[in-house]
Amino acid sequence: MAPAGRPGAKKGILERLESGEVVIGDGSFLITLEKRGYVKAGLWTPEAVIEHPDAVRQLHMEFLRAGSNVMQTFTFSASEDNMESKWEDVNAAACDLAREVAGKGDALVAGGICQTSIYKYHKDEARIKKLFRQQLEVFAWKNVDFLIAEYFEHVEEAVWAVEVLKESDRPVAVTMCIGPEGDMHDITPGECAVRLVKAGASIVGVNCRFGPDTSLKTMELMKEGLERAGLKAHLMVQPLGFHTPDCGKEGFVDLPEYPFGLESRVATRWDIQKYAREAYNLGVRYIGGCCGFEPYHIRAIAEELAPERGFLPPASEKHGSWGSGLDMHTKPWIRARARREYWENLLPASGRPFCPSLSKPDF
Repeated sequence: MAPAGRPGAKKGILERLESGEVVIGDGSFLITLEKRGYVKAGLWTPEAVIEHPDAVRQLHMEFLRAGSNVMQTFTFSASEDNMESKWEDVNAAACDLAREVAGKGDALVAGGICQTSIYKYHKDEARIKKLFRQQLEVFAWKNVDFLIAEYFEHVEEAVWAVEVLKESDRPVAVTMCIGPEGDMHDITPGECAVRLVKAGASIVGVNCRFGPDTSLKTMELMKEGLERAGLKAHLMVQPLGFHTPDCGKEGFVDLPEYPFGLESRVATRWDIQKYAREAYNLGVRYIGGCCGFEPYHIRAIAEELAPERGFLPPASEKHGSWGSGLDMHTKPWIRARARREYWENLLPASGRPFCPSLSKPDF
């Protein structure tokens, strides 16, 4: 199968999903750019769009080449409560970078907001909605294609975000950073999905905090909740690029390896192909990643779902399917690895004989 050629006229996000098309999201920005030296851990704010725009542009380009259909603005935690006077310039610059790269392929621009730093302490609906509305005004000015409210621990705040984003005429997606146990107020994933759809979201799901396997379990519960309520919505999943079967309700932030020792947990490209197929079989059609999800992981989604999409991404020009490029190797035992069965059944070692396979969460 050949890589895709130049795109024609772009369809909107809902038009794509309603036709059954697979939409591939992007991946990790904060953790990836922290590793590359452009983001400071702690507040995890995105000043890099102004201070190091080339670094952000390059990462957008890598995701585009890997198969992403969506360039999400790098605006995580870019509200006034986190960035004070810099918030507006950061949001505007992030929109410009995402639009520039999206224009080089068949990608849409999504303006993104996330949970605030004040909800846990004040629950001031008017104040929190004002913060969301400020970012929305920039997204409307920059004419993004649709909107994403992501990384919400509490469905109440996520509903507030959807209600604000619905003040525009753009489609709204919303994802929560919860696992199968539900949100921090013990509201089940199914009930969270119901409340978000009733608030006006067209696309619902989960992102971050949990690895692919756990996130898909949560998605199944969301899907079941919507079906019981007789509601319909498109499903979206963007998990971590790390394996986290041992984390608790708070997700990977409570693991002792977070955030600087997670490398031994990174999913292989073959793990991600399995995740993409399972997500597709579950009925999810917006499939991407979050922290730890590198461009080669996005390429793995695009390659696994190439039969459904009808094409491969440009980055596949340098990647043989299931290791087929290894059949040119000079060593016969490496040539023997140029097959799907080898990589599907591999049990990768960590190379750390004195380390446990699982950790105990700190909280």
